[in-house]
Amino acid sequence: MQIQINTGHNIEGHEALATQVSDVVEDSLSRFSDRITQVDVHLSDENSDKRGGGNDMRCMIEVRLAGHQPLAVTHQAATLDQAVEEAAEKVSHLIEHTIGRLEHQASHRTDPPLSS
Repeated sequence: MQIQINTGHNIEGHEALATQVSDVVEDSLSRFSDRITQVDVHLSDENSDKRGGGNDMRCMIEVRLAGHQPLAVTHQAATLDQAVEEAAEKVSHLIEHTIGRLEHQASHRTDPPLSS
């Protein structure tokens, strides 16, 4: 599973941040690693030009499952840590739901499989 970290212009994309984000995402998605080809994480500060502001740190995670359309979630929180952890949890649930739906559809097919 390849994880790509992208940061907005107001977030310093240093090595420690990338390692921390990669660890959180990898831990959350490890059980799906055989189905995931790529993960893109986008971090941004939505209100960087303003003072204060509550939930202005944003994390968007896009996951590409082999042979399927990409799945994406977004979470905003007061800190980057919270945004990343919640977005990772959201995308994990979305993948679980998507895989379950695909397996259910496959098990209830009535047409014969295509021959190779």
